[in-house]
Amino acid sequence: MYLRLLGTATSQGVPVIGCHCAACTSTDPRDQRLRASAVLCAGEARFNIDAGPDFRHQMLAAGMERLDAILLTHEHNDHTAGIDDVRPFCFMQQMDMPVYCLDRVARELRERFAYAFTDYPGVPKLDVRRVDFGDRIEFGGQSVELLRVNHGNLPILGIRVGKLAYLTDVKTLPEETLARLTDLDTLIISCLNHHGTHSHMSVEESLAYVDRLRPRRTVLFHLSHRLGPHAEFSASLPAGVEVGYDGMQLTV
Repeated sequence: MYLRLLGTATSQGVPVIGCHCAACTSTDPRDQRLRASAVLCAGEARFNIDAGPDFRHQMLAAGMERLDAILLTHEHNDHTAGIDDVRPFCFMQQMDMPVYCLDRVARELRERFAYAFTDYPGVPKLDVRRVDFGDRIEFGGQSVELLRVNHGNLPILGIRVGKLAYLTDVKTLPEETLARLTDLDTLIISCLNHHGTHSHMSVEESLAYVDRLRPRRTVLFHLSHRLGPHAEFSASLPAGVEVGYDGMQLTV
């Protein structure tokens, strides 16, 4: 099993519209970042994490011709706005797409995508499955454990599968989550910019969790253009900490 990063940017993507900073004008393909998303791959099976506004492009770029389920970490637009584009998978696979999410997110989906829950030809068919922190989803012979992450005051989902953890939109991690993140080979964790916000970590805050958890390998993602070009930001990080990029693959 492996995890592929489909998008490694924050909500605006990189380059940002109208921006002429060094990251946004970089010719390094690693500085072309779609909104944060990933897919777990086990044999032919595919389990997607989030479906933001770049979902369609991400599916095409990854050559995805099958999708078995989606996990929505939370309801924000950069993680859900592309859910309509599951339609081709529903049609090809002749199935309703399982969508795992918190109860709060399920209610939001039914409000924002009400048409998808009507009996009308051509709409995406969503099989919404409510989950909670501490639940497990079986996929590809492994158990995907759902963890609580604090996105400011908003509790959202992170995952651990095997010795890999994927934590997006982190501001803080509760103690019960930290207890589930021991003995990691790979930690994939968000890092917005150098200063942080009320709901996102700075570089310093992200690295503080790396120091505490001591994974064998760390990949930073959910990155804004304010961190600068990929190569420069990479050179500033300690050993064992890497900058993620779209298309990066990591073994579970």
